[in-house]
Amino acid sequence: MVTLTVATDTKQAQSGARAVGLWLLIVAIIIVAMVTLGGLTRLTGSGLSITEWQPVTGVVPPLSENSWQAEFAKYQHIPQFIRENRWMSLSDFKTIFWWEWTHRLLGRLLGVAFFVPFVWFAWKGNIRRRDWPRLLLIFALGALQGAVGWWMVESGLETRVSVSQYRLALHLGTAVVLLGAVLWVALEYLRGPDARLKRRNRTAIWSFVLVGLVYVQMLLGALVVGLHAGLIYNTWPSMDGRLLPENPFFNTPWWINLFENPGLAQFDHRVVAYAVLMAALAVWFHARRDAARQVRTSATAVLHATLLQVALGIATLLLQAPLALAALHQFTAAVLFSTALWHSFERRYAAIA
Repeated sequence: MVTLTVATDTKQAQSGARAVGLWLLIVAIIIVAMVTLGGLTRLTGSGLSITEWQPVTGVVPPLSENSWQAEFAKYQHIPQFIRENRWMSLSDFKTIFWWEWTHRLLGRLLGVAFFVPFVWFAWKGNIRRRDWPRLLLIFALGALQGAVGWWMVESGLETRVSVSQYRLALHLGTAVVLLGAVLWVALEYLRGPDARLKRRNRTAIWSFVLVGLVYVQMLLGALVVGLHAGLIYNTWPSMDGRLLPENPFFNTPWWINLFENPGLAQFDHRVVAYAVLMAALAVWFHARRDAARQVRTSATAVLHATLLQVALGIATLLLQAPLALAALHQFTAAVLFSTALWHSFERRYAAIA
C-alpha cells in the first residue's frame, strides 16, 4: 500500500512538473511573438504612434472619433510627424497606432500569462519552492522589459524622428534574455526530476559560445534596423563590389562607427553571421555521433535553423528588406536562439542512452 501511494505521488509530481514546463513553453512562444511583432512595429514606423505610457488604462484603445482625434493630435506634436509624416490622415495614423497598441497589449497579456499560472502552480506545489525566487526574478525582468520599451520610445519623442538604435538594441536584448531564462526553466521541468548532469566540460561550454554569438548577432541586427542599414549595400557577398563599406571610419572617435555608421553596422552583421554559421557547423559536426539522441537531434535542429536564417538574411538584404521577409528573418532569429539554447541544455543534461 505504501509503495502504491509513493508511486502515485511520484506520478502526480511528474505530471505537475510537466504542466509547469508546458506553461513556460507557452510563455516562451508569446515572447517570440512579441519579438516578431516588435520588429514589425519598428519596420512599419509605428513605434512612436502612442506618445504616452499608461500601463493600465492604455489597454483600452480609442473608442470614439473624439478620442481618435485626441490621440492623433498628440502624435502631430512629435518630430516624426512634423518632419516625415505630415502627409498622414487620421486613417493612416490609425494603421500605425494599431501596430503599436497590439504590441503593447501582447506585453500586458504576457505578464498575465506568466503571473496568474505562477500563483496557481506555486499554490498547488507544482513549482519547487527553491524555484520561486528564480521565477519571480523572471517576472521582474519582464516588468523591466516594459520599462525599457517606454524608455526606448521616449528617445524618439523630442528631437529624433525615430528611436535610438542603442535603446532599440537594449530592448531587444532584454527580451531575448527573458526568452532564454523562461525556456531554460521550462526545459528543466519538462525533463523532470530524473534529469541528471551529464557533463561539465568544453562540449557544453562551446555550445554556450554559439548561444552568445546568436545573441550578439541579434543585437547587431537591432542596430541595422535602427540605422536603416538594410536599405543600403543590397548586394552579396560583396558590398557594392567592395569588401568593406565606403568610408567605414568617417566618424570620430573611430569606434563610434561600429554603432552609428550604417554601412559598418551592416558589415559587422554580415561577419558575425559567418561566425554563427561556422559555429553551428562545428556544433553539428561534434554532436553527430554523440551517444545521447537529444544532443544529436538538437544539434541538427541548430544547423537547419542557421542555414534557414542565413538564407533569409541574404534574401532580405538583396530585396531591400520587404516587410514580410524582414519579419520572418527576425522570427527565425528568435527560433535559432531558442534552438541553440536547447542544444546547450541537452549538452549538459541529456542522459546517455
